[in-house]
Amino acid sequence: MNIPKTELPRVVIIGGGFGGISLVKNLLKQKVQTVLIDRHNYHTFQPLLYQVSTSGLEPGSIAYPLRKIIRSSNRGFFRMAEVSNIDPEKQMIQSNIGELHYDYLVIATGSKTNFFGNDSIEENGMWMKTVPHALNIRSLILENLEQAVITADPVERRALLNFVLAGAGPTGVELSGAISELRNHIVPKDFPDLDPSEMEIHLIEGRERVLPPMSEKSSRKAAKFLEELGVQIHLNTQVKSYDGREVLTNTSLKFDTYTFIWSAGVTGAPVKGLDASALIEKANRYEVNRFNQINGYKNIFAVGDIAVMESEEYPKGHPMVAQPAIQQGKHLGKNFKKLLNNKKLEPFKYFDKGTMATVGRNRAVVELGKFNFGGFFAWFVWMFIHLWFLIGFRNRLVTFFNWVYNYVNFDKAARLIIRPFKENQKQSKSDKAL
Repeated sequence: MNIPKTELPRVVIIGGGFGGISLVKNLLKQKVQTVLIDRHNYHTFQPLLYQVSTSGLEPGSIAYPLRKIIRSSNRGFFRMAEVSNIDPEKQMIQSNIGELHYDYLVIATGSKTNFFGNDSIEENGMWMKTVPHALNIRSLILENLEQAVITADPVERRALLNFVLAGAGPTGVELSGAISELRNHIVPKDFPDLDPSEMEIHLIEGRERVLPPMSEKSSRKAAKFLEELGVQIHLNTQVKSYDGREVLTNTSLKFDTYTFIWSAGVTGAPVKGLDASALIEKANRYEVNRFNQINGYKNIFAVGDIAVMESEEYPKGHPMVAQPAIQQGKHLGKNFKKLLNNKKLEPFKYFDKGTMATVGRNRAVVELGKFNFGGFFAWFVWMFIHLWFLIGFRNRLVTFFNWVYNYVNFDKAARLIIRPFKENQKQSKSDKAL
C-alpha cells in the first residue's frame, strides 16, 4: 500500500462513513499514524441520497472527498481499496491493493441492503445505499417517463408510470414523498403530453404502520402527509417476488411496474477473518463492549452500523443511523488518547438527539426527546439539521441554494440522464448490495 514506516502506533480505519470520519478527525490531532481505507474516495451523506435519486440534488452536493479530510496532517493517509480479509494473529489486513500491518484496527464498514434471502428482488429490483445507486434510480425514473411519452400501448405505459416501493421506514417514506412531488410539480411542466394522474406511487409496508421506528403519533402524521401527496399505502403487506415487471405480495395485491425500489431493511457489512464468536450472525454485526472493542479482541474495534453495543436501554444495540456512528467515532478517538497514555477508558454513552423524516415540501415529522411535532416547522428543523451535518461549507452552500431554488420555483434542477440505466450496467452481485 506504500504507507511510510513509522515508530508511532498505526491505526487503520476501514470505512469512510459517519463513524470512520468522526474517528479520523480526532486521531489526526494525536501522535498516531492514521490510515483510512475506503472503496470510494468520497464520504456520502446518506440521509440525502433520496434527493439525488429524485433530481433534487446533484451527487456532488452530498459527497465529500476523503483526502480533503486528512490533508491537514502529515500523519494521515488515505487509500482507495477494498479490504477482503483480516489476519488478527499477524495484525494484517489484506486488500485488492496489498497488505498492511496495524497496531490498532477500527472497522467502520457500515451496513448493506438486506434482501432477506429473496434472490428475485436482489436480481431485478433497485435500492439506494450509494451515490451510483441513487443515480441509477434517477436515470430509471426519467427514462421511464421519456418512454411513457412515446408508448401507445396503455398497459405498457401503466407499467412505466407505476412506481412501487417496499419498506415504509424513513428511506421509503422520504423517497415516495419525493417521487410524488416530482409527479405533482415537474411532470405537468416537463411532460405536458402525459397525464400525471396515470402516474401511481405505491408504498408497501409489512407492519401495521409507516415509520415503525417512530411513535404512533408520528406514523399517523406521516401517513396523512403521504396520502395528501397521493401516495397509496399498503400496510401488513410483504413482497414475495419481483421478476422485473410484476411485484407479487403475500396478499391478493400485485403490481405491474418497471420501477420497483427496495428499502425494506439493512444488515451489517463485516470483513472476513475474525473469529465467528465476534459476529452476531443474525444481525451480521460485530458484538462490542462499552469501549467499542470487538468481542475477543483488545486492539480491534468497531463503530457505527457494524457494531452492536448492548445495554439496558438498547438491548439490541443502537439504531443503525448516523448519530450513534458519529458519537461512537468521536468517543473512540478520545479513548485512543487514554489508551496510548495507559489511562482508564471511558465507557460510551449514547445521547439520543431525536428522530426525523421528511415527507415532501412543508411536511416532516420530528421527535426530539419528549417533543413530537410535524408540518412546516418540523420540515424547517429537518432542513437545518441536515444542512448542519453536511461536511464542507461548499456542500452546505450548494445544497441550501438548491433547496431555495426548488422551493421558490416548484422545480428540481438536477433532472438529467447523465448515465443511462440499462440492465447490463447493473453491478455484480458482490457489489450491488453495498
